[in-house]
Amino acid sequence: MIIAILCAPFVLDGCKASNSVKGGAIGAGSGAVIGGSIGQSYGNTALGAILGAAVGGTTGAIIGESMDKQAAELKDDLKGATVERVGEGIKITFDSGLMFGYDSYALNSTTKVNLQELSKILNKYSDTDILIEGHTDATGKEDYNMGLSRKRATAVFYYLETSGVKRGRMTSVGYGESQLLTNSDSDNRRVEVAIYANKKMRKLAEKNEIGQ
Repeated sequence: MIIAILCAPFVLDGCKASNSVKGGAIGAGSGAVIGGSIGQSYGNTALGAILGAAVGGTTGAIIGESMDKQAAELKDDLKGATVERVGEGIKITFDSGLMFGYDSYALNSTTKVNLQELSKILNKYSDTDILIEGHTDATGKEDYNMGLSRKRATAVFYYLETSGVKRGRMTSVGYGESQLLTNSDSDNRRVEVAIYANKKMRKLAEKNEIGQ
């Protein structure tokens, strides 16, 4: 297991294989443990959630192919967001500087357009679970920043719900200033969304694997 954990980052960063193949390789070595370890080492819980949900093998590769299609649509339709294929899932980073006013959790008009586009794709690919994370910079008191990050994540949660995304698919959480990306305040004011296969999608992928 130690060897698998140490090798997993190289699977992500050093291999030139497709994303679907990467997902299979990561999940093959007890995905929940490896995913949690990678998430901690990278200081990113969205990443850990995706890798922790990996199942690996041919099933993981099939899931990865579906995520490839979804990620391509997201990259075309989402403006002001970074879409990354990771393992068997997708990580989206919204710059909160574009989403919210300073010290605010009210969604602006640009944000609403982005979330409407996101909801269309999430509803099209309905066999996924969604983690919504709020983050802040380190300006001000830590407790206040934690509360602000939670309110921002919750605002995104409810807007997606009003746009037709089922509540049961989504989880929202705030991390305040605990996962800073850089020393730049604007880089740390962000919302991240992790998309990964739910139980139904994994079962469908398993059936495809058995039928081959």
